[in-house]
Amino acid sequence: MRAHLARVDAVLVQALIAAALSFAHIHDIAMAAGQDGWKAWAYPISVDLLLVAAWRRLRTGTAKAAAWCWFVIALTASLGANVATAGLLDMTDVPAWLRILVAGWPAVAFLGGTLLAHTAPKTATDENGTDLIEDQEDEPEATPETPAQPDIEPSPSTPPVPVPTALVDHARKVAVEHHTRTGAPIDTPTLRARLGVPALLAEAIAAQL
Repeated sequence: MRAHLARVDAVLVQALIAAALSFAHIHDIAMAAGQDGWKAWAYPISVDLLLVAAWRRLRTGTAKAAAWCWFVIALTASLGANVATAGLLDMTDVPAWLRILVAGWPAVAFLGGTLLAHTAPKTATDENGTDLIEDQEDEPEATPETPAQPDIEPSPSTPPVPVPTALVDHARKVAVEHHTRTGAPIDTPTLRARLGVPALLAEAIAAQL
């Protein structure tokens, strides 16, 4: 963990040193080209911001060509200032073309930064320029199958009612008496009325007669 932090710290220190040197070189070029005061300090800031904006679009956007174009422009401005201050340019007698480039840089940086920051990424289009949208057919939702229920024999609606033997014998006597008197077998309602028992018990007795 400490070794990883050391590597990160070394990279950050190196990046800070390189940024400070590049910042100073662009500032010196701007001063030599007649941009004094706060304007000389604004030039390196605009170059670095354009580099950052172009790099961000390269990492996250889809308009790679435009991002690479502005990245190369900003990198050329930074490298040009670094090389020019290495003794290849007389800082006391700057040529006119360099003064023109330095004076026109703010407009170039403003245009590049605006295009990179406010241009929406392009979507994939077909040959006619219309957006490509994948057609997805509506598939019917799969209905979960209900597992087959095992065959279960239906239970009787009412449990069998136990009938005392003596009550059955008494019911037979009542049935014989009713048949002798009327000539017809006794029905369940009449048996229930004669015995004075509940309906379920009367049905159970009638089933045993």
